[in-house]
Amino acid sequence: MTATRLRELMADDVVFAPGVWDGLTARLAAQAGFPALCASGFAISAALGLPDAELYTMSENLDAVRRIIEAGDLPVIADIDTGYGNAVNAARTARRFADAGVAAVFMEDQESPKRCPICVGDPVPVISLGEATGKIRAVRDAVGDRLVVIARTDAAGEEALARAEAYVAAGAEMIMPVTKTFSTVEEWAGCHKRVGVRLMATLTASTWVERDFTPEVLREVGVRLALLPTQILLSATGAMRETLRRLRSGEPPAQVSADALPHHDFVDLIGFADIEKAQEKYLPAAGA
Repeated sequence: MTATRLRELMADDVVFAPGVWDGLTARLAAQAGFPALCASGFAISAALGLPDAELYTMSENLDAVRRIIEAGDLPVIADIDTGYGNAVNAARTARRFADAGVAAVFMEDQESPKRCPICVGDPVPVISLGEATGKIRAVRDAVGDRLVVIARTDAAGEEALARAEAYVAAGAEMIMPVTKTFSTVEEWAGCHKRVGVRLMATLTASTWVERDFTPEVLREVGVRLALLPTQILLSATGAMRETLRRLRSGEPPAQVSADALPHHDFVDLIGFADIEKAQEKYLPAAGA
């Protein structure tokens, strides 16, 4: 069970999981040596040409997650946004993701449709504590220990701490404060001490946690799962935009390609050799 693998990894040390959105990025992350993957909602939205505002459906998200899982065998932590409805909807969402083979899901306590907190200036509205804990109980009852259930809170300060305690009591295995939940390392440490469970952090690009949360700090404040949700996306987007700019400006394609990944390296990366071996093993010889 992939959830068990993830729990074992976290028992040893902080697990870093880069944000991926398709089979190619999943392969790249695995070949780089990462032990787990984050199916980043921000990146999956972007791959659809959409902002991270819960514009895609549960099924669209699940389709992307399945492609990530099929590309390798690493534990996948999936973003299920608000659960796509009330507690009953959230329970069905969690079951579907568990059946697909994910190791963990994280669900937020925002009102639906959610708003990405690092993309909007105002505090985002959250649902009532009773509704939020009901959704966590429903998810836990639906999946048992098949998933690591991670409760995200978009509240801040004392309200966030009170919610985190209630979410653990409702069945959350880990708590995920967002980048705006707390403003100091000490507050993160205080949260861990108060709730008594592991924390998950999102080291989102251009935020204070990305800058200040070194591996040593992560261990000190009780974080055992550190997501890197946007670094690959932003790097890839920058590279693609620059390549397109150079091609559109009239630069010779051969000159542009000289700075890119060699074709034969990509062929190896994407697994052509494995397909060739399978064809030789199972297909009849030419002319047979």
